[in-house]
Amino acid sequence: MTQPPSQIQQRKTREAQARRDHIFAVVKALIKKGGAREVTIRKVAQEAGFSTTVVYSLFKDKATLITRAMDDDLLALVGVMKNAAAVSADPLQRLRLAGHAYVRFGLAHPDEYALVFMEPRPHAPVEAAEVQHGNADQDPYAFAHGLLQALAVQCLGFVLQDGALSSDDTGTVHLMTQIFWQGLHGLVSLHIVMGEDDPWAPYIAPQTGVDAMLDVLIAGLFQRFRVAVG
Repeated sequence: MTQPPSQIQQRKTREAQARRDHIFAVVKALIKKGGAREVTIRKVAQEAGFSTTVVYSLFKDKATLITRAMDDDLLALVGVMKNAAAVSADPLQRLRLAGHAYVRFGLAHPDEYALVFMEPRPHAPVEAAEVQHGNADQDPYAFAHGLLQALAVQCLGFVLQDGALSSDDTGTVHLMTQIFWQGLHGLVSLHIVMGEDDPWAPYIAPQTGVDAMLDVLIAGLFQRFRVAVG
């Protein structure tokens, strides 16, 4: 029988997690200050008050360190998208609800959003992240892809064969997913960068913008990707 962890083991686990959380906070602060170029193992160790040996023992390189610092933000984003979409079984409505949730999250957490989606950074292997790549419960892109696949099958005439799409249709659904994502990202990133007082363009409230944008995106998806029947 597996023995429960001792109090000493539990304390060591809590301390290790506290070190990781502190390091993540330092990484995010450095990126906010000067971008990913500000992040080095040595600088993170100095700012966090640890030796470089401690940081290297937790994260093998800069790319892994930055990737792991984004895990909680990705999980938070997919969580709000899932919760929003869960109130409906209709694939079109689920797509709309998830889109609204994405925009709300990005505008409510501009620093976190910018870290994940607006900051050039080195890329670690997907295995380096705690977020499981391709898992729709953890990976925001995988969740959005699932929404678009449901739309394609239930509304656009795509056909599953033995429970899966053809390779061509799979590629098309990825294209649809990225078009959808690019629209949402464009709205969020412009609001984060331009704010309400930019003199070059009149301000349009995000709620007004996302409603209209989703109408246009969905109409375009139906126009461009609906499968001709007969």
